[in-house]
Amino acid sequence: MESKRQQKFSRLIQKELADIFQREVPHLFGGAFISVSTVRVSPDLGLARTYLSVMMAPNPQELLLEVRLNAKTIRHHLAQRIKSQVRVIPELTFYLDDTAEYAANMDKLFSGLEIPPAPEEDEDDDIYTK
Repeated sequence: MESKRQQKFSRLIQKELADIFQREVPHLFGGAFISVSTVRVSPDLGLARTYLSVMMAPNPQELLLEVRLNAKTIRHHLAQRIKSQVRVIPELTFYLDDTAEYAANMDKLFSGLEIPPAPEEDEDDDIYTK
C-alpha cells in the first residue's frame, strides 16, 4: 500500500509526464499518441514505474523500446519541471499498460460463452412446501 507521500508524488509525475509526452517530445515517437495511465513510486521515491497506453502506433513494443531509449531525455524534461518541488528526480522505467486490451479480450471471451438456461423445477418437488 502506497503512503500519501508516494501517491502525491506519483500523481505529480503522471501529470508532468503526460504533458511532456504530448507537448515536448511527440516528435521522438512518430506521431503516436502516448498517455500515462499509472505511475507507481518506490517508498524512497527514487524509482517511478510508469505504465503507458499507446494509440495510433503500428507496433507498441517498438514504441516502448523507443521510449526506453529516450528515457534520459524524458527524465531531463521532467527534472526541469519538478526540480523546485522535489529533492530527487526518480529513475524512470516504462511498461506498456495492457489493461484495455485485457478487458477487451475478457469481453470477447464472455460474449462467446454459451450458458444453458436453468432447468425448470416442478412445484411438487419444492422442499420447502413439504
